[in-house]
Amino acid sequence: MKVEIRIVPERETPGLVLEAPALTRQVEELARRLEAMDDGTLPGFQGDRVFLLETASLTCLYAQDKGVFARDGAGQVYALRLRLYELEEKLDRHTFVRISHSEMVNLKKVTALDLKLSGTIRMTLADGTECYVSRRYVKKIKEALGL
Repeated sequence: MKVEIRIVPERETPGLVLEAPALTRQVEELARRLEAMDDGTLPGFQGDRVFLLETASLTCLYAQDKGVFARDGAGQVYALRLRLYELEEKLDRHTFVRISHSEMVNLKKVTALDLKLSGTIRMTLADGTECYVSRRYVKKIKEALGL
């Protein structure tokens, strides 16, 4: 595959043209992935207000009471309108990882790990929150952290 970059000063936002000899599943999948790339923000809701949340400032994303929420480094909680599996696809998989069926964490916000617990890991996040990696995800987390 040949990749070409053109700088066009007149454009306001980056754009992409995907050229292919035919529309195949591979081409469709590539287009879908490119469109879904993380732009670094998520809309978060608090009551009637909408905030554009910088994903780098988020410590964790979790499901609770049939809703999905994000917590930032200041401890503020925002409701999200995406499901966890959609966030897992949208966000950078090397930064945001699933630690249980109902929670994802920002690995860049993890300050300490306690591996003494048998079969699980206790994580301490930058905001002081402690969370636990479920047994199902321990191997994946250890690989992501190089342990």
